[in-house]
Amino acid sequence: MRIVTWALRLIVFLLLVAFAAKNVEPVTLRFYFDLALQAPLVVVLFGCFAVGVLFGILALVGTLLRQRRQIALLKKQTSSADVPQPPVAGL
Repeated sequence: MRIVTWALRLIVFLLLVAFAAKNVEPVTLRFYFDLALQAPLVVVLFGCFAVGVLFGILALVGTLLRQRRQIALLKKQTSSADVPQPPVAGL
């Protein structure tokens, strides 16, 4: 199974390298206020992909932190429930 996984990774990597080699023509990105950036197409595509990954990670951080906080609270509740309570005087 490991060999299949590494073979698939190698195939995807080679396809991405071939894609990058075919898309080296410069493109101009025009922003507001007459700002323009000229870069190879593959660099622009990789940059957009990286920004998308960054936004995806940032979108998950809130959920991840909330789940960790909830897990810690539940662990604390279960550990305190397992400890026998001392008897109360007068009962």
